[in-house]
Amino acid sequence: MSDPVELARYEEAFVETWTDDSTSGEIRFVVLDCETTGLDPRKDRLITIGAVVVQGGDIILEDSFETLLKIDYNLAAVTVHGITRDQARDGQDEPEALVAFLDYLRDGVIVGHHIGHDIATLDVALDRNFAMKLHNRWIDTMELTLHLEQAGAFGEGEKLEGFSLDALCQLFGVTPHDRHTAPGDALLTALVFLKLLRLGARHDRGSLAALCERFTQEESPQ
Repeated sequence: MSDPVELARYEEAFVETWTDDSTSGEIRFVVLDCETTGLDPRKDRLITIGAVVVQGGDIILEDSFETLLKIDYNLAAVTVHGITRDQARDGQDEPEALVAFLDYLRDGVIVGHHIGHDIATLDVALDRNFAMKLHNRWIDTMELTLHLEQAGAFGEGEKLEGFSLDALCQLFGVTPHDRHTAPGDALLTALVFLKLLRLGARHDRGSLAALCERFTQEESPQ
C-alpha cells in the first residue's frame, strides 16, 4: 500500500520542531499509554492506544486520542486490560490506527510511565506496516522522578516508597481511576506529570533536554 498523506504530515511536523532549549511551558506533550497483548514488542500486538495533551501547565482534554485495534485471539492479557477479541471486532485495523495516531501525535514530545515498552511496540508495528519508526523525543516519568529524587526534590534524605504509577499517584494525591486502560492510565500519568513538571522547574529541569535526559544509575528501581 502507498503511504497515506497523514504520514507525510507527520514527517513534515519535524521540519521545525522543539529544541533542547524549549521550555516545558511551550511544548506540546503527548502523554501516552498503550495496552498490548503481552510484554514482548517483537511479537505482541497493540490493543488500545490512549493519549492526552499537556501544554502550558494544563491537561488539554479536548486534545486527546483513543482507539481500539482489532485483535485475532484471546489470551491471558485480557485479565488485565479486559478487552476480548469479540469486543475488538469493530476496532481499527493496525495500519489505520497507526496512521490516525501519527496524525494526532505529530511532533509532540511523548510522555509515559515506563514508556520505553510502548515506544518499542509502536516502532515494531510502524516498521511492519510502513518501514518507519517514531521520530519523537520522549520522557519517562519514572526516570524524571529518579532525577528529581536525586536532586532532593521530595525532601532531604527522603526515599520514595516505590516508582510504579500507583506509587506516584499516592505520592501526589492523585486518585487512581480507570487503571489498566489506555486512556485511563494516560490521564493518570498526565496528572502525575504536571506535578513533576512543577518540581522540575524548581530543580533545573525546565528545558526539554533536561526533561528527556536518561537516568543511567546502574541499579534503577523497578
